[in-house]
Order: sequence, then structure tokens, then C-alpha cells
Amino acid sequence: MNADNEAPNTEQTQTEPRKWYHGVTNYQWLVLIIACAGWVFDVYEGQIFNITRQDMLLEVLGGDEAATKQWGDFFLAIFLCGGTIGGLLFGSLADRYGRQPIMIATILMYSVFSGLTFFASDIYTIGGLRFLVALGIGGEWAVAASLVAEVFPKHARAHASGIFHATSILGTWLAALVGIWVASQWRYAYLIGVLPALLIVWVRVSVKEPQRWEERRRSTEVSQMGSFRELLLNSQWNGLAIRGMLLAAVGLGTFWAVTVAGQDIVREFLLERGVVEEDAKSRAKFAYGIVQATGGGLGLLSFGPLAARFGRKRTFIGFHAAALAIVPCVCFLPQTYTQLLILLPVFGFLTLGMHSGYAIYFPELFPTNIRATGASFCFNGGRMMAVPVLLFSGWLKSREDVSLSTAVMGLSLLFLVGIAIILTLPETKDRDLVEA
Repeated sequence: MNADNEAPNTEQTQTEPRKWYHGVTNYQWLVLIIACAGWVFDVYEGQIFNITRQDMLLEVLGGDEAATKQWGDFFLAIFLCGGTIGGLLFGSLADRYGRQPIMIATILMYSVFSGLTFFASDIYTIGGLRFLVALGIGGEWAVAASLVAEVFPKHARAHASGIFHATSILGTWLAALVGIWVASQWRYAYLIGVLPALLIVWVRVSVKEPQRWEERRRSTEVSQMGSFRELLLNSQWNGLAIRGMLLAAVGLGTFWAVTVAGQDIVREFLLERGVVEEDAKSRAKFAYGIVQATGGGLGLLSFGPLAARFGRKRTFIGFHAAALAIVPCVCFLPQTYTQLLILLPVFGFLTLGMHSGYAIYFPELFPTNIRATGASFCFNGGRMMAVPVLLFSGWLKSREDVSLSTAVMGLSLLFLVGIAIILTLPETKDRDLVEA
């Protein structure tokens, strides 16, 4: 294999480059770009439904608004389940058969089935296609996160993995712009979703299997590659897998229960001050989709450099503690819309930034033969564990005797659970990738 495909020898030396990107090869940059492109479209495929579902479901259900809300929530549950199953399945297959072919399979799956949504004419077809799209989306993250971790040298791993996950904000912005462009013609937004299939040619031509995976495949029985038995029944790894999953569940649960609530907080704030409903909705979308999302994107980009300097555990703890502190500030301190806009980027930065840590940390916990399996179990298992949080959040926010701000502040106590979990996990800063 070409030496340019792997990390330079700085991985084995004690003298680290002065800058994290020094010594990173052209091939390693190429892998990061391809992984980011796949993840951007991955997020686009997930977010475009949130943006277009009102128009889509109203059309398919003949204008029944009550059924539209019910089916919208049901499809969210379908999407979370599909993402979990796809992540576990394709993560295991990537460990067994290689990163490149499974990345191709996942991109092809979410691209094709998203495009087929253009032709959907009934609610059950849409539900089935959303499940199949989610299978591909769940699998792509695990494969790409493992590939980036394995290809980049130790000194650059946190930065590269953080950049990889942070590009999710580009997928969100892309979905928002496409949603605005297509307006009520929602089918074209899904037709655009076919474009990621073009990545397959690039992946096929450019991406090689990491050398460490090739070496491990030659020295390990096939049954041990991508083995859930090895992950969940081996005491060396099962505790890490369970605690990693719980850590992700806190982040994903608070995302739906706390971070996403930023839009509703702004809307209610404006309504209480006499702003008409349509204007309040428009200004809330801007505050959430642009102002808060920009802060969130900066938080995602910042986690990698902070983790490289202070360690993974300290950075996770810092983000969780600061998120716990910022929530009541956003909920109760602002007296004007301008003051709220000033706080929202900080709110986004602190409540979302920790998510980059999952792409950095989870692949570092497990050996090559179960790296994608373990990372996927943590992240996508966390999706499933977040469902009860989502349901409880909906129930709590719907209570007439509890204000939205009080509910969100109460739900933010989950960040304390995240701190407790990370305290039990090992530090991986300056550590080579694990080999059993």
C-alpha cells in the first residue's frame, strides 16, 4: 500500500509537530474531505424531512392537520429506529468487510431511497422509504468516523474527527436553503437527495482500506471482525460500550429536549410580548436556524482543539457543566429580543458542541476489529436510548401547569448525568488507537 495512505511516522516518535496539521498527507486530507461530504449529505437527508414534512404530509393525507402531526411524530420514531439498526448493522459489516465497500453501500442506500421519495404517493410508502434512508444514514457515520480515526496520525486525530462531525452544520444549512428554494414543492428536495450517489465514484477511486485494518484482518479470525459477541460479552469492551451509549443518549436526548427547544423559547418569548404569531414564528426560525445554529457550528468545531489540548474527559465535562449553566440564563434572564439573540449562539455552542466529541472519542475506545461496531453501538444505541427522553420531553412541555422555560431547565439536568458517566470512562488523549 502506498505510504501516503497512512499516518506518517510521527505516530511513533516522541516529538510532535508544532501544528496539528503538520505532517498530514494529501491522502489523509482527501479521506477527511470525502468523509465530511458523506456526513453533510447524511445530515441533509435527515433534516430535509423536518423542513418539508408539513407540506409533504398535508398533501399525502389530504389536508388532515391532526393526522399530519401524529404521522410526523411517528416518522421521527421510525427514523430513530432505522438509524439505530443501520448503524449497528453497517458498523459490524465495516469491521468485517472493510471501510470502503460499506461506505459505498450506505451512501448508495440513503441517496437512492431519498430520491425515490419524489415518486411516493401514500403514507406507508413514505414511511418505508424513511426507514431505508435512516438505515444508510446510521451506518455512514460509524464507517466514516472510524476511517478518519484510523487514517490520521495521533497528534491530528482529535482535530480531524472534530472537523468531520462539525460539518453536520453544513448539512443543516443546505437542507434549510433547499427547503426555502423548493417551498411547497417538497418532492424536489428529495430528488436533490440523489446527488450524494455521485460520491460513490470518488470513494471507489480514492479511498483505500487503512493499513491497520488490513493487518488486523490478516491476523484475526473472520468471526472476530465486527463481532457483537466480542463487543458485548468481553468484559474488556462491554462496559465501555454501555457507558459510551449512555453518554451519547444524554447528548442526543438533550439535543431534542433542550437544544431544539431554542426555537420554541424564542417564539413564546415574542408572543408574551404581543408580537403577532406569524411574525413570532418567522423571527424564531431565524433565531434558531441561523443565530443559534451558527453558535452550535462553532461549538462543534471547537471541541476537537480543546480535546487535543485538555483531554477528552475534561472537555466533555466542561461542555456539560457549561451547558447546564447556560440553559437557565437563556430561559429566564433576557428581557428583550436582542438580549435573547446575544445568548442564543452561546446556548448553541455549549449544548451542541459536545456532539463532535462522539466522533473523536468512541473510535478511540475500541480495537480495530470492532472499532466501527463499538463506535456505532455507542452513537446509534444512544439514539434509541434518547427516545424515552424525547417522549418525556413532549409530555412535560405539553403540561399546562409547567412553563416551557421551566420544563427545558428541568430537562437540562440530564447534563449532570453526562458528567457522572464521563467520570467513569478512560482518558484517550495522546494514546495510540487500541489493539486488543
